[in-house]
Amino acid sequence: MVSNKNMKTKLFMFILLIGLLTACGSPATESPASLPTEEPATPTQAFTFTDIPAPTDTAIPTNTTAPTDTATAISATQASNQGATVSFANDIQPLLKNRCGNCHGGNKTEEGLNLLSYEAILKGSDNGPVINAGAADDSLLVEMVATLEMPKRGPKLTPPQVQLIIDWINQGALDN
Repeated sequence: MVSNKNMKTKLFMFILLIGLLTACGSPATESPASLPTEEPATPTQAFTFTDIPAPTDTAIPTNTTAPTDTATAISATQASNQGATVSFANDIQPLLKNRCGNCHGGNKTEEGLNLLSYEAILKGSDNGPVINAGAADDSLLVEMVATLEMPKRGPKLTPPQVQLIIDWINQGALDN
């Protein structure tokens, strides 16, 4: 016969385990088929240290409190666009998938917003459009990431990542 103390210990461990698994916001089990996959690198895609971008003069702020004024937050993040075209497929989509996909992609789309495909981004959310092509200052997506309101879980986007989104939208939010 199992002692009452032993049973309580096992119950406590079980509840603790369930709590830890649900705190992550992900299912307790996922089949390998549901996990994201990446294409394997081909021999011509070998990593070299020249693939790492050179450091810029952009300082990362240490203040993590969100600015109260959206325009201030956006202009504080904006830097001069030096003519480089931002690619949706290479720059924006991987960023949104990595940082926003858990809540705004796949089977889970909070506020009806899916940020995993170009078409879904253009569709917007239950509350309407989230980008205004050519006008980052008037885009809800920029407002949410520039004021550090999103993502709610996980690390916030860095100023260079927010700047990529701003540049992409200001360049017309192209599907390139």
